[in-house]
Amino acid sequence: MSTTDRLLLFLHIGFAIFTLGPLTAATMASPRYIRKGDVVVLRYLIRITRIYGLGSLGIFLFGLFLAKGRFDQMWLSASMTLFVVALVLLLLVERDQRKAAHALELARAEGAASAAPAEEAGEAQAARDADAGGSGTKTGQADAAPFEHVAQVERGRIAALSGVVALLWLVILVLMIWNG
Repeated sequence: MSTTDRLLLFLHIGFAIFTLGPLTAATMASPRYIRKGDVVVLRYLIRITRIYGLGSLGIFLFGLFLAKGRFDQMWLSASMTLFVVALVLLLLVERDQRKAAHALELARAEGAASAAPAEEAGEAQAARDADAGGSGTKTGQADAAPFEHVAQVERGRIAALSGVVALLWLVILVLMIWNG
């Protein structure tokens, strides 16, 4: 193996380690923060998905240079095909992350708009309860998980697709180790 090949292999493995780990962690963490309604963290995870998704193209490019035109080998063609499929699925995950962030922002805006009348009604109810000798406590069920039902479809799709992408990375890894 020449020095150039060793350098390409080093870059190929380095890009794989330092891009796929954070990328997979970001996509797998997204459903949790969608459920919590944390738009700030979700926007950060979207940015991580974009940056590391683009960085993962380096893995593919260095792998192409390492292949040296030997695309007739079954394991190499399968690995490249699975990698392209994983990238397409990551585009779908990123799209669903953006949709979920938008839905959460809309739900937060609607919640802020309806919070003022609800607070006034709650204060009036508490005053009536206090006058009637009641405890004046709220049940709080509506406040427990206000974003639980926002972007459920996107949340489920992100969870499923990011799991499939992680499995594709593992299959590619097995192919590389088994035949490399």
